[in-house]
Formats: sequence, C-alpha cells, structure tokens
Amino acid sequence: MKTLVLFTKLPYLVVFILAQSLLLIRAQAVEPTTYPNQTVHVTTPFPPGGAADVVVRLVSQKLTEELGASFIVDNKPGAGGSIGAKFVSQSSPDGYNLLITSSSTMSINPHFMKKIGYDPFTSFTPISLIGYSPNVFVVTPNLPFKNIQEFIAAAKANPGKYNFASNGPGTSSHLTGELFQQSAGIELLHVPYKGASPAVVDVAGGQVTGLFAAFASVGPLVKSGKLKALGVTSLKRMEIAPQIPTLNESGLPNFESLQWWAVYGPANMPVSIQNKLNEAVNKILKQPETKARFAEESIFVLGGSPDDLKNYLRSDYNKWGKVISTGKFTLN
Repeated sequence: MKTLVLFTKLPYLVVFILAQSLLLIRAQAVEPTTYPNQTVHVTTPFPPGGAADVVVRLVSQKLTEELGASFIVDNKPGAGGSIGAKFVSQSSPDGYNLLITSSSTMSINPHFMKKIGYDPFTSFTPISLIGYSPNVFVVTPNLPFKNIQEFIAAAKANPGKYNFASNGPGTSSHLTGELFQQSAGIELLHVPYKGASPAVVDVAGGQVTGLFAAFASVGPLVKSGKLKALGVTSLKRMEIAPQIPTLNESGLPNFESLQWWAVYGPANMPVSIQNKLNEAVNKILKQPETKARFAEESIFVLGGSPDDLKNYLRSDYNKWGKVISTGKFTLN
C-alpha cells in the first residue's frame, strides 16, 4: 500500500523538480551580463596632443588592463570642448560611452555659452576626479623682476603698462590672468592668442610681458633661460620644479588656479557601474607608473569618490563664476 502511494506521488515530484530547473535556467538567462563585456568609448572633447591627451590615453589604457575590455579614445573637439561633452550627455547611460574632460568644459564654458547643450551638474554621472595641473606665471627674461612681489609692485605703479598673453578668450590661461589681477589689485592688458604655442613664442621674444601656462608648455624654456618663472598657481610647489614659489606663499593668500580632469558618464548611469568604474580609476591612480607619468606633465593625482567630484566641481564652478562676473567681460 505504501509502495503504491509513493508511486502515485512520483510524477508530481518529477514535475516539481523540472519546474524548478526551468525557473533556474530562465533566471540565469535574464541575469544581466558582467560590465564591461564590449568596447567602451572614451570621448575627449579636445584634439590630440597636450596634457589632456596624456591623461585620457593613459587612463583608458589602464582601464583596459584593469577591467579586461577595450577602452578606446575618441577625440571629438570643437566649441571649447562642448561638442564632445554634449555627445556623451546624450548617449545611453549603459557605461559604454564615457567622458574624460577638463575644468574648462565643466567649470568655465557654461558661464559663457548660453546654448552649450548640457548642464555640468545634471547631464552627467560623476565617476572620479583624476588629477590637476597648475599654471606657471612666466615673463620675458629681459625684465628685471626677480619675484612676483616685484612684478606686482611695478604693475601697481604703472597701471596698464604691462600685459599678459593667453591661449584665447575664456581659456584657463585667460581666467587665471583675470584672477591674478583681481587678487593683486593691478591692471594688465589681455592679449589673446589662438593657442598656447604662439603665445609662448611672443612672451619669450619680448612682444608680451607674461603668460600663465601649463609647465609642460614652458618648462624647457624656463630651464634654458628663455623664460623667467615667477610663480606657480597651486597651493603647494611642483615636484618637477620645486624652485618656483607659489603665488600663495608670495603675498597672495589662497591663490589657486588649476586645470583638472575627471571621468564622467551620461546621467542616470547604474550605481553599480558608476562604483565599479570609480574603484578601477582610483586603483589606477595609486599605481607608481601612473603617478610617475603624470608627474612628468606636472599633474598631481587626485582620485576620490563620485561625491568628491561633485563637490569639487561645484566649488570650482562657483569660483570662476565670481571671477567672470567681477571682471565683467564677455566673449565674442
């Protein structure tokens, strides 16, 4: 009798096991695949060459090694970086389109461009800060100034006599010059150029008084004596040129002007992907070879959480907004 009962229940037991197996197979079929499992496109909104290109290509290469998928660089320059940034902001937030950009795109351009096509705070998912590079104030070597205090004193005594070059209106070099004037209480004539190279050439040749530029652009000329470096715009001295004092320690307390880089994705990226990328970037930035390569370009490593990037952007955005409104200048 017991054998008969067991036999009659056996088909139901088989059906139950089969049903559970099918559910398990179905669950495995719809389970999302591990990120990343295909090529990731990393947009840089600037042309090849320069410190920005060093940053994006090194980080992309290291992400490829760390996460096991190809992170390839796409240069999408134009409109001060807004074309590339807008492209990523309108991409799918699946983690396969990222943006590595600089402070000019996120902190400065939105103050000037009314139809920029993105909002630096709402159009992107913050992933991680990468690092920053200060500017160096250099002057033509035939001037008698030995330090920044002597230059400021001469500029105060002769309003409008001295000038400064920039890479172009609205660039970091231009706004650093504006911040310098406001902080020091002096008046300098702004001479904009189309890029760093011609500006550096004219300062070295004596056609223009001075220039705020990345050390990578002027370092060789400083070492050869063709330019004279009076100060650096970070709060601490550069390891690559520790002999150059900061403006902060030269009579302009808390003076700081930095070009920084960070990784973003489109808005509404899944938190799991955001965190995975943040963890990978921070791991990369701790590697000795990464630090050494960035040091060659006078780039200080930062890193940190997505919230650190969000807060850093807010502070920098507000800072340059104040400089621009105080200067009361516009771009053509």
